[in-house]
Amino acid sequence: MYDLPRENPEVPGLPDQFHYFQPQLLDQTFQPRNWSPDLLFCGVDMNLYYDVKHPKWYKRPDWFAVVGVPRWYEQSDMRLSYVVWDEKINPLVVVELLSPGTEDEDLEETIGEVGKPPTKWEVYESILRVPYYVTFSRYTNQIQAFHLVGDRYQRAELCEGRLLLPEVELSLGLWQGSYQKRDRLWLRWMTPEGDLIPTLEEKEAAAKEEATVAKEEATVAKQQATNAEQRATNAEQEAAAAKQQAINAQQEAAAVKEELAAAKKQSDRLLAKLRELGIIPDDFS
Repeated sequence: MYDLPRENPEVPGLPDQFHYFQPQLLDQTFQPRNWSPDLLFCGVDMNLYYDVKHPKWYKRPDWFAVVGVPRWYEQSDMRLSYVVWDEKINPLVVVELLSPGTEDEDLEETIGEVGKPPTKWEVYESILRVPYYVTFSRYTNQIQAFHLVGDRYQRAELCEGRLLLPEVELSLGLWQGSYQKRDRLWLRWMTPEGDLIPTLEEKEAAAKEEATVAKEEATVAKQQATNAEQRATNAEQEAAAAKQQAINAQQEAAAVKEELAAAKKQSDRLLAKLRELGIIPDDFS
């Protein structure tokens, strides 16, 4: 892979696709449980103006988040940039995606020159005093996290590979999975316990899967109900048949009883006639 330079050799070429997709994933999963969405703002590759004395100086973080500021500028409009002295609230966290052209400045390996804009590190650490600064390299899959302690950044202790941010009840860590149909290690927000915070697409996929499972379960339940109904019908038919058989048996028994009674009457008449004719004695039975 390669990156064509711009006309100015001191300026690196345009960001790659990773710089487009990764901030989107951060944006979609940054969902603090203790803050209203209306008081959250996330900037993606947006100019961040930090010094009122030098209003043209800015940095352009790959991704940053501010809490406690209205989502829309003056509650109504979309921001073209983020101007700190106008908003009066600094970012809580900044994420820079390392690339060969910007890695030195992102990791305090360059020194600002007098009369020129300070480096990113100097701005985030000393001017804006951003509490959390995170870098991630897609080339090494390495995450580096820094926490502002006093007036200097110190490497933050990671909990099971994740950076905990108690201010927003979230953690930031690496996840192996598919996003935008690309399977790799991605940086994404999670709960403090490490559970994934789903994107809208993941929520829709989960809802679709749940609907499919529910539909299948409903189909099975319907079939089971049909089978039970058929068994009940069969049982009713068998009971009706047994009842009819019992009725038939009763009728047959009654008919036999009537035949026996008729035969006995006929036998009694015959015996009486024979006695009358003196053919058999009276005590013959």
